[in-house]
Amino acid sequence: MMNSVIVFGASGQLGQCLKTIAGEQKLDNYIFPDETDSNILDTGAISKLFDTYKPAYCINCAAYTAVDKAESDADTAFAVNKTGVENLARICDNFDVTLLHISTDFVFGGEGQAPLTEQSPTNPISVYGQSKLEGELAIPGALQKYFIIRTGWLYSEFGNNFVKTILRIGREKGEISVINDQTGTPTYAIDLARVLNTIIVSKSEKYGLYHYSNAGQATWFDFAVAIHKLANTQVNVLPIPTAEYPTPAKRPVYAVMDKSKIKRTFNINIPEWEDSLAICIEKLKQQVN
Repeated sequence: MMNSVIVFGASGQLGQCLKTIAGEQKLDNYIFPDETDSNILDTGAISKLFDTYKPAYCINCAAYTAVDKAESDADTAFAVNKTGVENLARICDNFDVTLLHISTDFVFGGEGQAPLTEQSPTNPISVYGQSKLEGELAIPGALQKYFIIRTGWLYSEFGNNFVKTILRIGREKGEISVINDQTGTPTYAIDLARVLNTIIVSKSEKYGLYHYSNAGQATWFDFAVAIHKLANTQVNVLPIPTAEYPTPAKRPVYAVMDKSKIKRTFNINIPEWEDSLAICIEKLKQQVN
């Protein structure tokens, strides 16, 4: 299949959003291989898929994303997030395939209060963040045709994510405490999926590193309040400092990303995070009804 797009990590949250976009837009050139046939640690399996489908593009959504577990399972995190990415990049180079790789705001340390650009210094403060950064750094040495897209605070109507967790806990307890001293931008994974397809359709050769999230910024507390407001649930949301909710992995205190480069390069409009959240909440309501 010429000009096909193969997606690794197809069963994950972003992979399912790409399936949704492909279905809505009748993009029959998208290939979503089964997880058992698309392990990015298995170079033979990757090569077989590329040989079968002859893709022009590869989207890598596969990642080890258990942020806290990674602190005690570093070998697995680095295997998937670094070695697996390097495998994919080398095979993309062998088959002349353009790679779109998803990275994270966790590559930053969280210092400062100015939106982070692609040139901002990285300083990961967790095993997960370090493993994702090393995955990013492995790509340019193996491949010239690539787009690395950093994102953060992903949610959707698919998989496990903050929105669904906050709604569930709210239903169960009627009250919830949420961190109010970490700032970032909620990102609707459907919006990110659309941007990935926009990059592919553009056939752009402006390769490199890009930032994408929805527009605006929020704390986790702001995010939780908005979720329950839009869902019309009567839940008391209480703000707490990070110190009152210790976790094995440290999180960036400030992780708002500057999206000027991706907006300018691909001429895209980025929705405000509250607007996209409203769309997701409506879809979740429809799932219940």
